[in-house]
Amino acid sequence: MLHTQPARCHFDNQCEREERLSQVFESAGGFSPTVGIIGAVLGLIQIMQQLDKIDQVGRGIAVAFVAAIYGVGAANLLFLPAAGKLRIRLREEQVQREMVLEGVISILEGMNPRMLQMSLRSFLAESGVEPDRAKAKTASA
Repeated sequence: MLHTQPARCHFDNQCEREERLSQVFESAGGFSPTVGIIGAVLGLIQIMQQLDKIDQVGRGIAVAFVAAIYGVGAANLLFLPAAGKLRIRLREEQVQREMVLEGVISILEGMNPRMLQMSLRSFLAESGVEPDRAKAKTASA
C-alpha cells in the first residue's frame, strides 16, 4: 500500500491557505462601509464645530457623504467582487490539482486504465467541462 497521506495533507493545507486569501477580501468588503460611515460621522462632527461659518457647512456635508459613498463603493465594486472571483478561480485550480493527484495515485496503485478514465471524467463533469470537449482540447494542443 502506498503512503499517499503526505500528498493529500499538502493538498489540504494549500486549499486552506488559498481560502484565507479570499477571506481577506471578504473582510475588507465587510469593514469598508464601516470605515466610510466613520469618515462621514467625523466629517459631520467637523461641520458641527463650524456652524457659524455657513459657507463651510455645504462643503463639509459633501465631504461626509463622499466618505460614505467611497466606503460602500469600495466594498461593492472592488473587495466583494474580487473575493468572489478569487474564490471561483481558486476552486477551479483546486479541482484540477485534485484530479492530477487522484490520477497519479491511481496509476501508482495500478488501477485499470478504463476505471481511471471513468474516475477522472467525474472531475470534468463536476467542473462543467464536457469530456469530449476536453479531449478535443488536448488533441489540438
